[in-house]
Amino acid sequence: MNQSGVDLQKVLDQSFAALKQVSKSHRATLGPQEVGTVRSVGRGVVLLDGLPSVKSQELVAFEGGLLGLAFNLDPDVVGVVLLDKIEHLKPGLSCYRTGRVLDCPVGENLLGRVVDATGRPLDESGPIRGTQRRPIEREAPGLMHRAPVSVPLQTGIKVVDALIPIGRGQRELILGDRQTGKTAIAVDTILNQRDKDVICVYCSIGQRESSVVKVISDLRQHGAMDYCVVVVASGEDPPGLQFAAPYSATTIAEYFRDQGRDALVVYDDLTRHARAYRELSLLLRRPPGREAYPGDIFYIHSRLLERSTHLREARGGGSLTALPIVETEEQNISAYIPTNLISITDGQIYLSPELFHKGVLPAVDVGKSVSRVGGKAQLAAYREVAGDLRLSYSQFEELEVFSRFGTRLEADTRQRLERRRRVREALKQPRYHPLPVPEQIAIFLAVNEGLLDHAPPEHVAEAEAQIRRAVQEKLPKVYQDMEQGKSLGDEQRDALLDVMRRAISWPEETS
Repeated sequence: MNQSGVDLQKVLDQSFAALKQVSKSHRATLGPQEVGTVRSVGRGVVLLDGLPSVKSQELVAFEGGLLGLAFNLDPDVVGVVLLDKIEHLKPGLSCYRTGRVLDCPVGENLLGRVVDATGRPLDESGPIRGTQRRPIEREAPGLMHRAPVSVPLQTGIKVVDALIPIGRGQRELILGDRQTGKTAIAVDTILNQRDKDVICVYCSIGQRESSVVKVISDLRQHGAMDYCVVVVASGEDPPGLQFAAPYSATTIAEYFRDQGRDALVVYDDLTRHARAYRELSLLLRRPPGREAYPGDIFYIHSRLLERSTHLREARGGGSLTALPIVETEEQNISAYIPTNLISITDGQIYLSPELFHKGVLPAVDVGKSVSRVGGKAQLAAYREVAGDLRLSYSQFEELEVFSRFGTRLEADTRQRLERRRRVREALKQPRYHPLPVPEQIAIFLAVNEGLLDHAPPEHVAEAEAQIRRAVQEKLPKVYQDMEQGKSLGDEQRDALLDVMRRAISWPEETS
């Protein structure tokens, strides 16, 4: 038969086999008139002649099995973003409509797997079977389908859970310069979801393959892959895959949210996502705007993050929490992309390079960080022991700078400075060591009551370890009550203080 017969069938079979998503129903709708020709090939983009009825975001199949997304629908040419690396593609080759939009697999069988933006497995564990497929672009839940954020998402990180609490269904931005620990915050949050029935989706966008392998190795080493899905679009992949990756990750997480479960999705990071979209837009001759980004750069992130929410009970009661990561340059949080994302999200965790270089890890700048809705979801015990800690800690940092000029301070002021220095030591935490809620609350109670005032700063970590062991071993009932989110009564508070005083009596003896 001619090219509009047998050849068309062959090309479509090759394309759908590459994505593991053969669909006979869509193939039957295609007609021989929907055939185009490659006019020119660029880095990750292709310009086509023909395909007069192609629709926006529709999949286009090329000879040889390559696939692309129809992006620009100009009167005389169609701009297509490629989803595969260019190998044999050249001008003059035929291309065809598929009648489909880009979708990805969803379901329980994805847990523990590493996939790309189209759902192709990357972990050499065989094909992914028994899954549904959903479009990567889906409408965000309506306002009437949403419920207030009321349940905390515990990160296991003391400075975050106490001072910048995150609720399930919230969108909390993590931003900071390069190498300040942004990914570490997100990975520790994923590790802390063990046994909490929260499904996690980690999406890597434009990262070096070695960095992605390190994150996956850490997740496996700590047993987090049992409840985690990793979506990867590395820096070596085409820009089209990098653009589609966060939408695919959100669709995967939405499946669990729609089942009435809680899900967490991490986008690492949206700075590279914005750059990939800028590259595609400029190659397709879209008008540049501020910093050469196209005018709809805000929209591509807002329509992504708006899909994260807590649903009403009538809609299943599930939640989807988003932790987008964005990179700043020279601590400039007022740059274009960081400003856009700050305005979209419900708060931000800012990581300071100055604190990082001083060894204050995690390097969270409490003064520049905020959680706009998470405070309503924070456990009552946190508010009781650390309610005014955020304000007093911010004041301490300013007072400490002032005191370095040799100013003579009153005894009461010096005592407050020393106590807040212990607070700073108590907020330090190593990677991959998320702490349970009761142990965090006990530590903050000890600091606020002055139990660590006589401990040398270098011994605060040792005192913390003694407190945690004592509370867990000697007060199991109180420990369990705090774990369940109950308030601290006077009797429980006194019992905690009594046990902790005996556990950390050694600093007073050495002072």
